[in-house]
Amino acid sequence: MTSNRGKSSGSRELKVRVKSGRGRKLSSKLWLERQLNDPYVARAKREGMRSRAAFKLMEIDDKAHFLKKGSRVVDLGAAPGGWAQVAAKRVHAPSQGRVIGIDLLDIDPLPGVEFRVFDFLDPGAPDLLKEMLGGPADVVLSDMAANATGHRKTDHIKIVALVEAATEFAREVLAPGGTFLAKVIQGGTENALLTALKKDFATVKHVKPLASRADSAELYLLAMGFRGDNAPGEE
Repeated sequence: MTSNRGKSSGSRELKVRVKSGRGRKLSSKLWLERQLNDPYVARAKREGMRSRAAFKLMEIDDKAHFLKKGSRVVDLGAAPGGWAQVAAKRVHAPSQGRVIGIDLLDIDPLPGVEFRVFDFLDPGAPDLLKEMLGGPADVVLSDMAANATGHRKTDHIKIVALVEAATEFAREVLAPGGTFLAKVIQGGTENALLTALKKDFATVKHVKPLASRADSAELYLLAMGFRGDNAPGEE
């Protein structure tokens, strides 16, 4: 790897360039360069955070304030644990709040978080989660993304389907007044999902934190004030 320095000794930012090695794909080279030059990746290392994604949740919660002390939180697709790490600190888990992270992968232990390996799509998952939490959840988080195929339209459909499944799970486990936050990809269908969520939540909007890369198509759906059994149309 090489550093690209300016001609003068001024304040020009240093950029790390990755040499093209034998057998290294261009996409891998560009990804590595982006990681090495990403200020949030560097900050995550300095502050001991599990991932740069932690700062996305921090920014969103700094404005919306849904991770309250004592809250019960479920983090779907929790690996490597960045969002669960933020949630645990903000809800004061485990002394007051509770944070449970779910994933199909094993996750290294984290203070204040209970990680479980199972599929949230399992029909018994909502009841199991409420039992583990000792009641309904106050917050359901989802930073999940489907495995990319490289075909933009297909990838968008896959992630929307994943978010729709997470939405159904949230409806099953959230307490009235609860919050649902999920990642989506821009492409049109997310507007239909937003409209559907408005039937069950008092406020629904798209947010894009600064920590989300400018060239990324990702957005976050933030739905607050779950109506629960009082949702319109229910008897």
